[in-house]
Amino acid sequence: MQSDYSKQGKTAAIVAYITIIGTIIAYFMNQDDKNLFANFHIRQALGVNISFYILGALVTIFDSILISSAFYIFILVLWVYGLITAIKEEQKEVPILGKYFQQWFNFIK
Repeated sequence: MQSDYSKQGKTAAIVAYITIIGTIIAYFMNQDDKNLFANFHIRQALGVNISFYILGALVTIFDSILISSAFYIFILVLWVYGLITAIKEEQKEVPILGKYFQQWFNFIK
């Protein structure tokens, strides 16, 4: 566990991983406090959610259960990893794409 500062943003960080609606709610929850811990996880969750929709649209082209399963497992791993790090009050990027999410969504401050 990091600090009281992380604890203050923990609720918004966890809510961010509950679908795209949760990410939007967490964004507005964090508007007053501007907690950096919550901002980090909001960016990660937004990236995971957008990846889900973009990759999901691409997977439908192939119409293969094998490709679809690999896609869903990949997104599930990213989502679970991000959620667990938020619960543990850690600021770890999700595997493979996390550093890009921090760069692409740096407007979330």
